[in-house]
Amino acid sequence: MTPWVKRLLFANVVVYFLTMNSRELFFTLAYIPAQVLTRPWTPVTSMFVHAGLMHILFNMLGLYFFGPRLEARLGSKNFIWLYMVSGLMGAALSFLTPQAAIVGASGAVFGVFLGFAKFWPTAQVYIWGILPVQARWLVVGMTALSLWGGFGGVQQGVAHFAHLGGFLGGFLWLKWIEARSPAKRFKKQVYAHVAPSATKDPEHVKRWMNIRREDLHEINRDEVDRLLRKIERDGVKSLSLDERAFLDRFVPL
Repeated sequence: MTPWVKRLLFANVVVYFLTMNSRELFFTLAYIPAQVLTRPWTPVTSMFVHAGLMHILFNMLGLYFFGPRLEARLGSKNFIWLYMVSGLMGAALSFLTPQAAIVGASGAVFGVFLGFAKFWPTAQVYIWGILPVQARWLVVGMTALSLWGGFGGVQQGVAHFAHLGGFLGGFLWLKWIEARSPAKRFKKQVYAHVAPSATKDPEHVKRWMNIRREDLHEINRDEVDRLLRKIERDGVKSLSLDERAFLDRFVPL
């Protein structure tokens, strides 16, 4: 369990029990797009309010199963920003249903789904614990269902535009991280004059080899080992920008 996943699970469960017995508090924290100017706190507070047991159960299970690995990959700071940006973008797209009361962490959690699928697209996810589907196809399917539902297809009462906004927010934040990545600054030198099997010529590869594996979380240590083996096998050119940025995060200062 990673730090922000633990905090978010705790906060959502506490708010659920507080609002379960207080309809006044529930509607004080709920987000109604048309009233946002008079209730400006609600785009944030509504992310911690849930309409029922199955609602919070689905969202917290998604956060529990997909969040820790993503937080370990992105780092806690980037993870909580992804979570919040996704939730707020869900609130923004919910202006398409201005009078609806929007509650739930679904937008934020859908951003987590997207982040997981970006880094582990072929990972098997078991729907209802039975039906296996790759993470990337799960996101595609959920997007299609949200588009269909949002424009009148199915499931009235579900915040489909918040789900779509979560995907959009997650996508934009991941693009922002990538644009600010240190890997961008040496992209040209990474691709220039590197033989396919070279692992010692580029200066940045030497830095990666000095990563202190014993200081890493187990998940990060396994990923660092995998990438270093990939460099040895296929050369630096085989690494994506995201993979280079990931290794840079753990280089000793």
